[in-house]
Amino acid sequence: MPYELPDLSAPLDLPFDDILDVRSPAEFAEDHIPGAISLPVLDDEERAIVGTIYKQESPFRARKIGAALVAQNAARHLQGPLAEKDGSWRPLVCCWRGGQRSNSFASILQQVGWRADVLAGGYQSYRRAVVARLYDGTLPHRFILLDGDTGTAKTELLHLVAERGLQVLDLEGLANHRGSVLGPRPGGQPSQKMLESRLSAALARLDPVRPVLVEAESSKVGERLVPPAIWQAMRAAPRIHLEAGVEARARYLARTYADIATDRGALKNILSLLVRLQGHERVNEWKTLADAGEFKALAHGLITHHYDSRYAKSRSAAGAPAERITVDLTPEGLACAAGRLQEAVVRLKG
Repeated sequence: MPYELPDLSAPLDLPFDDILDVRSPAEFAEDHIPGAISLPVLDDEERAIVGTIYKQESPFRARKIGAALVAQNAARHLQGPLAEKDGSWRPLVCCWRGGQRSNSFASILQQVGWRADVLAGGYQSYRRAVVARLYDGTLPHRFILLDGDTGTAKTELLHLVAERGLQVLDLEGLANHRGSVLGPRPGGQPSQKMLESRLSAALARLDPVRPVLVEAESSKVGERLVPPAIWQAMRAAPRIHLEAGVEARARYLARTYADIATDRGALKNILSLLVRLQGHERVNEWKTLADAGEFKALAHGLITHHYDSRYAKSRSAAGAPAERITVDLTPEGLACAAGRLQEAVVRLKG
């Protein structure tokens, strides 16, 4: 009997040793069940060839060619990554919709003697569960937003309070983006589907009874959308607002964004994106500062002429924050601010 995927409101604890995703590498890269191992029975080119034959020539011929390719690739997996698996190993096999690819590979594994099962509905059943959770439902979690102007160490403080035992949802970490024009990180952003998988898994690990601290973001982190259920919970959440002076924030940005400053060409390309908002003259001034290595002065200009005004505009409709915390942006001051932030969360959770 195909195995039915359980509810995603709790961490996936499946009675299998491994989840084997036999879809093509491109399908797997776009999104997959957390923890799944990619063992494609058709690679991207092979899948395209079989699909073309199926549509343009003959379904029978496509199945025959596909079966031969699946057998060849299965043999490589058996002789490679699966070679050391013992007789007690129990895998769950997943393809796009629990059809020919997963059943073919599971059948081979069963003939070896392993207790292989197929995921009912394949990846599509998992994807439907993620969409239902993040698009169609209401989250049971109670969020508290961590707000503040650029350079007030929101992300660092989020990590510091997580170390103290508070529940946090790190949207920027999951989306691999700092959430600003200087936000791109090495490796780029995950696909929208992959971000939603990460978010679903992160939410499943959180206790709905306890508050969850979330950094205040717009409805997008970089190029990725915050799913509706999370965005709705964020809009209804009370805010804790962090405050620090412009000079201190510029110094903090120069220190924490040092990785961006080292690649002057990439930095100037990012600044070029602001011409529409700031005009050529100001952006050229900022590029000159970048060429000169004056990143603190550049950060000061971005804060005063770009970031603060945009934050103020987006924040104007949110109402007054529930708490305000003035932050000293030194390492010692951030440790102190983390303690005060923890106390503020405790006050607000009631």
